[in-house]
Parts: sequence; C-alpha cells; structure tokens
Amino acid sequence: MKKPMDTLERLRARLAEFAAERDWDQFHNPKNLAMAVAGEAGELLEHFRWLTLDQAASLPPETRGEVALEAADVLLFLIRLCDKLDIDLAAAADRKLALNAQKYPVGKSRGRPTKYDRL
Repeated sequence: MKKPMDTLERLRARLAEFAAERDWDQFHNPKNLAMAVAGEAGELLEHFRWLTLDQAASLPPETRGEVALEAADVLLFLIRLCDKLDIDLAAAADRKLALNAQKYPVGKSRGRPTKYDRL
C-alpha cells in the first residue's frame, strides 16, 4: 500500500508537469490558487444544498461521482497551492492533527461539537 505522502508527492509532480505543459504557471500564483480552492469547494457544496441529512448521506451513484470529481478539484488545487508555497501538505496535516489532539482532549471533547476554547 502506498503511503499518503508518496501519493501526494506523485500528484504534486503530475500537477506541476500538467501545468508546465500548458504554460499555466503564469496563472498559478498563491492568490489565484487559493481562490480556485474556494471556488471548487463552493461547487462541492452545491451538491448538498437543500438536501436532508439522510439524502446527503445516501447520494445517488451519479451525484456521488460528481461529488468525487469536485472533491478531487479541491484536493488538486490545494496540492498545487502548497507546491507553489513550498508547503509539505502531509507534514502540515500531521502537525495540525497533533495540535488538534491537544486542543480537543478525548476526555473533554468526546461526543461534543464544542469548540476547544469552550470545553
């Protein structure tokens, strides 16, 4: 099984090549890429607008496929943004999980949606 870091690095390299072949580096600055992440996240959200919790949890196969592609768009733009800013996304995610573990200790947060500063 591939490690997530290997997968992210492979995607990063493929994205860099994809953009270079199309001369898109001129457009791929951090501002534009951050805006693209937000835009694609909005497109992802559109699939869930007006759905009940049950409907959102059991999407029809066609909608689920569309959601998968929108989620991929978010991921790909995020990876590209991190590449441009020289951020190791896997390492940043590991660090964030460790910080969240400190903010949300199991004994105080289990089963509660409360923000860390109100636990």
